[in-house]
Amino acid sequence: MTDGVILCVDDEETILTALEMQLDELFDARFIVELAQGAAEAYEVLESYEAGELPLLVIISDWQMPQIKGDEFLIEAHRRFPHVVKIMLSGHADPAAVDNAREHADLYCFLSKPWDKDELRNAILDGIRDKRP
Repeated sequence: MTDGVILCVDDEETILTALEMQLDELFDARFIVELAQGAAEAYEVLESYEAGELPLLVIISDWQMPQIKGDEFLIEAHRRFPHVVKIMLSGHADPAAVDNAREHADLYCFLSKPWDKDELRNAILDGIRDKRP
């Protein structure tokens, strides 16, 4: 039985693969991990979860992506999924963009690349706990 879905969004396939492996290792089968190589793919994944069969619990997004910056993507995702935990994971985020995501997307936290797996695990679990009614 799965608790819900974690969506990882990054334009680098190696980062997505690393996140998927690490999240599977950290949480076993507790969450379904969905991957999107950029915002366009992420919007398709989001649409598939709008029906609500499985809850979308967490979005982990890079900031520096080619078509749209991570803060802008998270703001749109927040509009559609306001109760989802949003985490920005980036090596090159503009502090103003992080503030923008905090203000307009209810960004739960920002983690720098390379990330610490314990910090990522705690951010996910704490964020889900804090968002529960």
